[in-house]
Amino acid sequence: MELNKELMAALDGIESKLNLFAQKSAEEGKIAGSQSAETKSALEVLGTKQRELADEILQIKQKSVQRPEPVAAESWGQQFIKGGGYAPYITGNVGRFQMQVKNTITGSDTTVAPARSGRVVGGDFTPLTLEAFLPSTPTSSNAIEFTKENVFTNSAAEVAEGSDSAESALTWTLVNMPISTVAHWLKISRQLAADAPALAAYIDTRMRYGVNRKVEAQLAVGDGTAPNISGIFDAGNYTAHGIANAALGATLKKLVLIRKVMGDLWSAGDAPDGILINPADWATIETELLTTAAGQTRLSYSDGGTPKLWGLPVIQSIGVAADTFAVGAFRAAYMVHNRQDVTVQMSDSDDDNFTKQLVTLLASRRLALATERPSACRGGDLTPA
Repeated sequence: MELNKELMAALDGIESKLNLFAQKSAEEGKIAGSQSAETKSALEVLGTKQRELADEILQIKQKSVQRPEPVAAESWGQQFIKGGGYAPYITGNVGRFQMQVKNTITGSDTTVAPARSGRVVGGDFTPLTLEAFLPSTPTSSNAIEFTKENVFTNSAAEVAEGSDSAESALTWTLVNMPISTVAHWLKISRQLAADAPALAAYIDTRMRYGVNRKVEAQLAVGDGTAPNISGIFDAGNYTAHGIANAALGATLKKLVLIRKVMGDLWSAGDAPDGILINPADWATIETELLTTAAGQTRLSYSDGGTPKLWGLPVIQSIGVAADTFAVGAFRAAYMVHNRQDVTVQMSDSDDDNFTKQLVTLLASRRLALATERPSACRGGDLTPA
């Protein structure tokens, strides 16, 4: 871009005048020993004008190297309206028109910093359902001891006047159940614990979940061998249903089996309050129910979304082994004794934590499951021989 010719001419004129007055000033200095007031004033005015013109020239040079403002790409709709055939079409002078639109190229500005979310995206947290269904009570001891009915022989009968009454028999068993501990640990840096509170809180939550996830399995299938909990399906903690495959008919066998076990419990004097089953097995049963006209009337749901079968809530627990189930009066048969809820402790004194600025997190819980009435729960194989 060329500089304005008028500005350049004005600048040349000022420089010529400055030279003339400079010569005049020099001559006056030789003659009078100093500049005249007129010459001094003229030099000051010309100097000011020279600086102003120099500033304008600088601004013109700067504008000449500036990039033009980018022109925003027109949308297809804007191009459509501006097209030459649109006006005749909209006024009805032509029946149709076509036009070609330009593709718009867009890109990503790599200088924009990504937006960092403060939340932590966690992993899976499988629903834990079994413990919430069982009754529980706190304890301050390291073992649970109780007296349990062993055998009751009921000889009650009608008695003739003057005759002896029948004698019944009742035996007892003293049960001692130790408190079990479920625990795990991991290490994190001291800086993470101090500088990332959201992540530290998530780790705390995950540690607590890990303990209760194991408790869910132990309450169902713990074998009672120290330090394990003696779970519902441990030998002696429930009654095997004893129903053979031949007694289940030709269709909906799992459904028929569960209903027969419910009937046996009622006959033995125990009103069942729930059905305990593995989620995969329940999915199979529910599919059979929903696709079989004879089974659709037997399935319902409570207000909370809990499935019910013949009025009993179905407890889907990941702790239950596949192809096994139990129907029982669970609130009468079992009691969870809580010695200590999940506790997360932190220490820098473990191993070489202090020198490496690490912190050990230890999550632990203490509890026991007491089976008080094993006859009130019946179950076993969901696909009997």
